[in-house]
Amino acid sequence: MSQVNVLRAAHYPRMPWKNGGGSTEEITRDTGTGLDGFGWRVSIADIAESGGFSSFAGYQRIITVLQGDGMILKVDGHDSRPLKPFDAFDFAGEAAVSSELLGGAIRDFNLIYSPARYKARLQWLEGEQRLFSSADTVLVFSASESLQVNVAGASQMLGRYDSLQIEEGGGALAEIALAGGRFCLIELIRIA
Repeated sequence: MSQVNVLRAAHYPRMPWKNGGGSTEEITRDTGTGLDGFGWRVSIADIAESGGFSSFAGYQRIITVLQGDGMILKVDGHDSRPLKPFDAFDFAGEAAVSSELLGGAIRDFNLIYSPARYKARLQWLEGEQRLFSSADTVLVFSASESLQVNVAGASQMLGRYDSLQIEEGGGALAEIALAGGRFCLIELIRIA
């Protein structure tokens, strides 16, 4: 049976970046506290100026610009394509990474996960969707003012940057219906 938890943006705790250069709003994680030891973590960061990224050795990162003109990442000396809003980009957590903002400040959305412990799938979708997932954890992150999410007959309304976390017991298949604007769907599967 699915365990569903609504996470409101107004209650996300703020924590410092690992490199001390800014702060992050942590949406949720699988376990632990602080900046190490988790298997996966989802967060929002505000980037006010171009600069270096924290290192997360042994992790994979997927980043998406939410607000602002975008950025280019320099990953181990190589420039990424210009990253515009809702254009996801992945890179190794131990890579030497710095950002060059394409305009003013940006806000971004981050998934950091351990590929030794989890398989992860991240998709940006829009409009009415009906999905099925057997992932251990499913996260729905709303980038819209209003997103209706129905899981196992129970309906929830999410506002901008609210999230819904669905934990599945025993590999059950979850049916998820969504209606509204743009959202991110993350599926995390534990590696045995």
